[in-house]
Amino acid sequence: MTVLERVQEMFDYLWGGVKRIFGANDDEYPDTGVQPFEGDRPKERK
Repeated sequence: MTVLERVQEMFDYLWGGVKRIFGANDDEYPDTGVQPFEGDRPKERK
C-alpha cells in the first residue's frame, strides 16, 4: 500500500465517524410512554 492509500483509508474512517455523530438519528427505541415509579422511597430525615 502506498502512503496515499493509507491516508485515504484514514480519512474514510474518520469521515465515517463524523457522519455518524452529526448524521440523522437512527435510534429505534420502542414507544413506551410514561412509566410509573416502582422503587423504594428514601427514609425520612430526622
